[in-house]
Amino acid sequence: MPIPHITSTANPTLVSALEHAINSKTKPLGSLGMLETLARQIGLIQQSTQLALRQPAIIVFAADHGVVAEGISAYPQSVTWQMVENFLGNGAAINVFARQSDCALYIVDAGVNHDFGPRDGLLDRKQGPGTRNFAKEPAMSEEQCLAAMQAGMDLVATLDGNVLGFGEMGIGNTTAAAALMHKLTRTPVADCVGAGTGLSKEGILHKQQVIEVAVAHHAAVNAPLDVLATFGGFEIAMMAGAMLKAAERRMILLIDGFIVSSALLVAARLQPAILDYCVFSHCSDENGHRQLLASLGARPLLQLDLRLGEGTGSALALPLLHAAVNFMREMATFASAQVSEKSTPD
Repeated sequence: MPIPHITSTANPTLVSALEHAINSKTKPLGSLGMLETLARQIGLIQQSTQLALRQPAIIVFAADHGVVAEGISAYPQSVTWQMVENFLGNGAAINVFARQSDCALYIVDAGVNHDFGPRDGLLDRKQGPGTRNFAKEPAMSEEQCLAAMQAGMDLVATLDGNVLGFGEMGIGNTTAAAALMHKLTRTPVADCVGAGTGLSKEGILHKQQVIEVAVAHHAAVNAPLDVLATFGGFEIAMMAGAMLKAAERRMILLIDGFIVSSALLVAARLQPAILDYCVFSHCSDENGHRQLLASLGARPLLQLDLRLGEGTGSALALPLLHAAVNFMREMATFASAQVSEKSTPD
């Protein structure tokens, strides 16, 4: 499977043009703060000063994890498929927020341990009934990992829009994400592990110990794709592939919380320039996410203490993308408004 080559968005000439367009608006310099930074980033992604958002979409990838056999979750594995049913029934938080943001929502069975059968609204990309228990053996074979990544790439290739948000669902996937973070950033396991679906202090310590034992068991695994296959999940691998394809197509990538960021971490180890295309929606309340964002050089748009996943942060941040685009498209300039730059308030 060829890894898409991601081109950096760096373009000094375009940066100057975007700065001029932003600074010509009827406002004090820099007064729109991060919205100005966001407008510059979108312009560089789209290679234009004429910004536009087309058919924004969020994809929620769902899969199960064999490591739940180690008792690392406050909820049973069956909650994964039950939540997928909730997504299909339009009853989850992501359904509410996607509707609110006028955003298309796609639900993908990447590897849930449940037979849904043919269902309207469910994209069947099942790679298997969940991964294996990485405390005992690699979660995926190399072939399974690459197939999941390719499925994510193929899915993105069918989309028409230029904004793509990422979400996930999978009992046990904070454990997988913490293991990926530890292996790829060398952050101590204790700093990567959090409450997930609501573990007690004792449960968090147990999760930490499970990861530490697993990491020692797979000590020779270090290359990004090998780390992904050993500790990841089908949904994480599929997201990593989807992100790489989306960046290759010069789409804006809306990054959600801890698990989505762990998929991006893998993708960024393969193609560092992918980070140019990423808008980080929020800093999760899940322990480790702040440090993971720091390792990616990210500055999130929101701080809402979320730790739900599902792509909820992506949906909530989408209106800020619209604001950044709309002020560039609709706000008057000093010249058009015949206002002196010196007459604007400090």
